Amino acid sequence: MNQAGPAGTQRATRAAAAPAPDTLTPADRYEELFIAVQSNHVFSDSKSFVDCVPRIEPADILAAYRAQSPQPGFDLAAFVHAHFDVLEQAASDYVSVPGQPIAAHIDDLWAVLTRHPQAHPPQSSLLQLPHSYIVPGGRFRELYYWDSYFTLLGLLGEGRTQLMRDMLQNFAYLIDTYGHVPNGTRIYYLSRSQPPVFALMVELAQQRGVANEVDFLPQLRKEHAFWMKGSDGLAEGQAARRVVRLPGGALLNRYWDERDTPREESWIEDVTTAHSCQRDPAEIYRDIRAACESGWDFSTRWLRSPPPHGGQRTRPHVRASTAPSLSSICTTEILPVDLNAFLHKLESKIAALAQQAGDATGAREFAARADERKAAIQQYFWDPRHNAYFDYDWRRGELRDCLTAACVVPLFVGVAEPVQAQALAETVSRRLLAHGGLSTTECGSDQQWDQPNGWAALQWMAIRGLADYGHEALAGTIARRWLATVAAVYEREGKLVEKYAMRHVEHDDTEGGSGGEYPLQDGFGWTNGVTAALLAQQPRHTAHGCVAHSAAPQHR
Repeated sequence: MNQAGPAGTQRATRAAAAPAPDTLTPADRYEELFIAVQSNHVFSDSKSFVDCVPRIEPADILAAYRAQSPQPGFDLAAFVHAHFDVLEQAASDYVSVPGQPIAAHIDDLWAVLTRHPQAHPPQSSLLQLPHSYIVPGGRFRELYYWDSYFTLLGLLGEGRTQLMRDMLQNFAYLIDTYGHVPNGTRIYYLSRSQPPVFALMVELAQQRGVANEVDFLPQLRKEHAFWMKGSDGLAEGQAARRVVRLPGGALLNRYWDERDTPREESWIEDVTTAHSCQRDPAEIYRDIRAACESGWDFSTRWLRSPPPHGGQRTRPHVRASTAPSLSSICTTEILPVDLNAFLHKLESKIAALAQQAGDATGAREFAARADERKAAIQQYFWDPRHNAYFDYDWRRGELRDCLTAACVVPLFVGVAEPVQAQALAETVSRRLLAHGGLSTTECGSDQQWDQPNGWAALQWMAIRGLADYGHEALAGTIARRWLATVAAVYEREGKLVEKYAMRHVEHDDTEGGSGGEYPLQDGFGWTNGVTAALLAQQPRHTAHGCVAHSAAPQHR
């Protein structure tokens, strides 16, 4: 991989000198202390404890707990605060400037959200990285996988090529070290990944002259092997980890997690869900974790009985009064259209780079894999009755019935046929387009990856995918509406946020999104990246003249 002079050599040396990875999670390490802290709600957010930094050796902390906890009057919260540094979520030194245009605000935020290797605390759950990187913001204080592709879009617009190169090097390091890119750079995320977009990252870097994508061919092949592990010799109708072989022989992928225990960062929430139903807890935990690997955590997309599309579904602008229970979650029984589209992109990229590297055998192998996956995508995910791509329930042998914005990913990676793109554009315009941009799903609920929320990543993939197939008018409409949504919240509150509520009638107030397991976060990495990229593409949009009317602290 390309390095930039002496600084690049220093980074490579630092990476080589990094200690062997520690894969013991907080639950593994602290055992009954971990359970006591989470079950007794020492922190309001389960993620707080697993992100704490121990002040002494973890084994000594556990020994101290075992010695002291049986004593009368033992104070668990006091013990934790005496033995750990708690990383409280607090406002940073950066406060948005009243009167500052949104583009300048985003430009200032990159430094706020950048982290450096020397800042990684020892013996914490944070994974060591060799280079600088950008975090999303708020409670998300580590590097996240698929978020980062959309963050990179903004870095290119701002000319921060060295930081982009550093980010790519970090992802390559993670693949080399762990065999895959984890969900995020915490030990407790190592058992799962996220949507495989590393191929998109290196392609983006190649297009902008930041890196030579063929240099990353070994990591791309290793990532593919991670997703396909267990596929050799897999019988029809059987599944192994992230791979499912369907009747007829087609090989497709699902989301998965190597662990079947409560998520450590949401331990009490998962235990509560498991206690609320009669299912095997391990099965529920696996499905919850698999949904986290999708990045869509959570959505009716992964539930056994989501509201039907059509006349009986929740009206788009009305949110359900209660959150649908995760007790019916069945993520591992679903073949997601977006995951398989991303993997088609990965296989196509490996084929092209293998050819470029002189590996004709590898090029033929992966071209054939890509062709086979494309045929399976058309066979199993396209619904000619409703003119859209839907997820496929491989256990039941049928398409799911809730339309989601994941349907645009085949366009984004170029796997759709032009006639399908034309039909899908009409469906998206009719069923997912809102006054605020593109809706996440057609199903309304209090889960954050459902109606009424909209997310920057989905807007970008719809805009680019539609434009690439010649549907510039619809792409432009989504872009203009999304920018107006982001600008309206920035003008009123002086910040960019993780997700936004989609307006479905013109007079609705624009606001940040809601729902999910945690409060709305601001910062915010991928919103900044997509907004910066769209502003660069639309120099006449009124959002350029949008300024903050009030000062608002941005969370680090």
